[in-house]
Amino acid sequence: QLQLVESGGGLVQPGGSLRLSCAPSGSFFAIYTMGWYRQAPGKQRELVAAITSGGSPNYADSVKGRFTISRDNAKNTVYLQMNSLKPEDTANYYCNARILVAGTTPGVYWGQGTQVTVSP
Repeated sequence: QLQLVESGGGLVQPGGSLRLSCAPSGSFFAIYTMGWYRQAPGKQRELVAAITSGGSPNYADSVKGRFTISRDNAKNTVYLQMNSLKPEDTANYYCNARILVAGTTPGVYWGQGTQVTVSP
């Protein structure tokens, strides 16, 4: 059973930085778009950033200029570098990826979530 394994969350002061990582564990044929979503208490899950297999990124307006998404295709890993963190960035962050495990149609997979808390 393929899983997305995340790491890198934690507690940081406003203005600080964190880097999240995510990689699949298990067998697969190909990984397509990978991304990060977040969900704060009482709010809907929202896209933070995504990156295609070719390396083209897109960002939510709220994080442009502060967050950078990247991927290492050799390691099948996606990263989210978060700088200039604000209290409103506090949320549970989820990795997301479209992965071809079998057949011809990629499936959508989610990580278990990693908590990011920005507080003095």
